Amino acid sequence: MLIPGLVSVTFRQLTVEEIGELATECGLQAVEWGGDVHVPPGDFAAARRALDTGLKVAAYGSYYRAGVSDRAELAPVLETAAELDAPFVRVWAGTAGSEETPDRGPVIDALHHAVEHAEAMGTKIALEYHRNTLTDTLDSTVRLLDEVDGVVSYWQPRGGQDVFSAVHEVRTLEPVTAHAFSWGPGGFTERFPLAERRDLWKPVLTELARDGVDRNVLLEFVLDDSPERFREDAKALLSWIRP
Repeated sequence: MLIPGLVSVTFRQLTVEEIGELATECGLQAVEWGGDVHVPPGDFAAARRALDTGLKVAAYGSYYRAGVSDRAELAPVLETAAELDAPFVRVWAGTAGSEETPDRGPVIDALHHAVEHAEAMGTKIALEYHRNTLTDTLDSTVRLLDEVDGVVSYWQPRGGQDVFSAVHEVRTLEPVTAHAFSWGPGGFTERFPLAERRDLWKPVLTELARDGVDRNVLLEFVLDDSPERFREDAKALLSWIRP
């Protein structure tokens, strides 16, 4: 089952309550609550406000950088995830790409540490699939999943990505969450309405749903950071998930 939702940092300018209202209005079910604005680490009052929206917590979107962040920063992240009852804590695999990181050891060691403590708190560590980290390519991500038992992966498309490689990545990684948006080759600065990449998202969603496992599909990077554009993207996503 695919669970439609959004990444809260899509709208850093909105409050927790406003995000909840917008998501509910659009018929979405889940939110990945960001740790930079909406639910900072250690802010349990903000976590309770997030829960009061009535939306499923897809994950806690932390900015913990394995192998780079001070390990003392992990405790409030995991405590806040526990307050949210978040099934996943999103973390980043370092701050440099795989070709620029000949020594993967510090990232691996930090992820082992994070997994151990996350399991004790009843959650899982999920890796952002992103450039400038050790999950910048499919091969490096698969290798990292083998190197660190217990971590799981997110997935998101590259700018202008072709359909074949996108479906192959999803089939290989079996991600717990996909961040859904449409970019041109220019990436972050070249945003399109989600519907303009129907050619990519329809087969990707089919692949995500193929084995019947629950997975989050969360909208992000809306054109012009516009709630109205977001409503259009949500309508498109729901039409593909529930035709």
